Amino acid sequence: MEAEKILTAAVQEAMRALYGAELKEEEILIQQTRREFAGDLTVVVFPFLRYSRKSPADTGEELGRYLTGHIGMLSRYEVIKGFLNLSFSMEYWSELLNRLIRSGHHGLGDLDPLNGKVVVEYSSPNTNKPLHLGHIRNNLLGFSISRILEALGSEVVKVNLVNDRGIHICKSMLAWKKSGKGETPASSGKKGDHLVGDYYVLFEQEYRKQVEELKKQGMAEEEARRRAPLIVEAQDMLRRWEEGNEEVRELWAMMNEWVYEGFDETYRALGVDFDRIYYESETYRLGKSLVLEGLEKGILHRRADGSVWADLSEDGLDEKLLLRSDGTSVYMTQDLGTAQQRYEDYRFDRHIYVVGNEQNYHFQVLKLILKKLGYDWADSLYHLSYGMVELPEGKMKSREGTVVDADDLIAGMVDTAREMSKELGKLEGFDPAEIEEILRMIGLGALKYFILKVDPKKNMTFNPRESVDFNGNTGPFIQYTYARIQSVVRKAGETGRTVAAELPGGYVPCEKERDLIRILAGFAATVHEAGREYNPAVLANYLYELSREYNQFYHDHSILGAPDEDTIHYRLLLSVYTGRVIARGMYLLGIDVPPRM
Repeated sequence: MEAEKILTAAVQEAMRALYGAELKEEEILIQQTRREFAGDLTVVVFPFLRYSRKSPADTGEELGRYLTGHIGMLSRYEVIKGFLNLSFSMEYWSELLNRLIRSGHHGLGDLDPLNGKVVVEYSSPNTNKPLHLGHIRNNLLGFSISRILEALGSEVVKVNLVNDRGIHICKSMLAWKKSGKGETPASSGKKGDHLVGDYYVLFEQEYRKQVEELKKQGMAEEEARRRAPLIVEAQDMLRRWEEGNEEVRELWAMMNEWVYEGFDETYRALGVDFDRIYYESETYRLGKSLVLEGLEKGILHRRADGSVWADLSEDGLDEKLLLRSDGTSVYMTQDLGTAQQRYEDYRFDRHIYVVGNEQNYHFQVLKLILKKLGYDWADSLYHLSYGMVELPEGKMKSREGTVVDADDLIAGMVDTAREMSKELGKLEGFDPAEIEEILRMIGLGALKYFILKVDPKKNMTFNPRESVDFNGNTGPFIQYTYARIQSVVRKAGETGRTVAAELPGGYVPCEKERDLIRILAGFAATVHEAGREYNPAVLANYLYELSREYNQFYHDHSILGAPDEDTIHYRLLLSVYTGRVIARGMYLLGIDVPPRM
């Protein structure tokens, strides 16, 4: 924030003048003044006592007098124990808002760009089932982080890795082959990813039956799971796939195509996209070649059964399987190949993997193996780890078919928005097409905001009805604030007023206007923090605070009914700029804002 930079330099000057002390920026701690005290920014005095050799109160008094006497933008100070609370003049806040309005980019262009070229991988679905609620959190995080980094000057490449090979898809393929009777998405009327997912669930149901039968015959559970006929057949199918068996490959290509079409439909509904899609079926071979190269160099080792492993025990980890005894690949194999391929493609400065926290260990191992193989760029890999999403009724399990499907959830959110809007009488007087578009924005805005407002590292419970509340920390509340501002602008136009290019000179804002400007001035720093921490929740909660402050201002002060034209133009322009910041911030979260609600 600009005020903090100015104040930091002023404190350095004051300490030099008062005590002959040369302070570095990091020795000066400045924070927002707590709400219960008067002031805008607070300087922590305690670190200065070794230079002043005086009490905290006396040091704060001397510093406060010097700063208010030498910096025109400061109007008053107050010392509370070891804290110096400083208030900026109302004229300062008006001039700051004018500068923000003139800049046209909300201050984002004044910040140093982050990270250079960044590859962001998100979504990463398996082709044996449709996208679910966990995937939604993944997609929303990846898409929002991409937009935030792009706004901060990074060159962003959004990528998706489709896990289109392996034992999971062979399970669906085998179940379809045994029970499908030629069923297709067209013949069943189902989306392709749903159809394939049904066969994955069917496989797991029949497989469990076989395991239980073998256990009844006296076999231990682990051996039963390994020797059940269905899993043996599925593993044989995977082996034949890697050998290039024509029949298996044709079945695989057909069922995967069904899934891709289904995924594309869900991505469109969710409003996310990618610059490039990688397929595990194309990168795992490169991964295998890296493993074999590591084997030749003695970095990796082969066990007696033919499997290949990395021994990471000296690094505090354990041994990691890289190739099975039958020569087939594991996830780590293809991730090695994909990382290498992406570095060749983009020469990235940073590679962000948006993947759940259950894979924390996996990414530790990935970086370490790449480093051992001699790839120094492995230090550029970053795992954006996020927590589990649950529903109020508990956890979801895809093998049992109890996962909340993304398509159902998106449609359900729009229905919830419709139901709540009817209850509140929000959409009276709109034409049907406009109503549907607004409901789509509200439903998706509710879903996206509810998920993104939570720190990615935390587990969360998603409550659909709570997320569509038009009051409180929700997407619809922020969207409604934006729509309210647009309504004010329309009414201004109806009275013949246009929005001025800048604020009227000499206008002194009231406290509520000052409070709003103070929050607006923090937008750029908030976006920068969200980008630096890879945490859209920082921005989401800022937008809620801004919307809440605007609504309080709107409630307390008339805009178009203000007593004079200068006040009307000031409040109108302040409202318009607030709307721009809300729209820009919501865009960075991947959320649309409706002009009317």
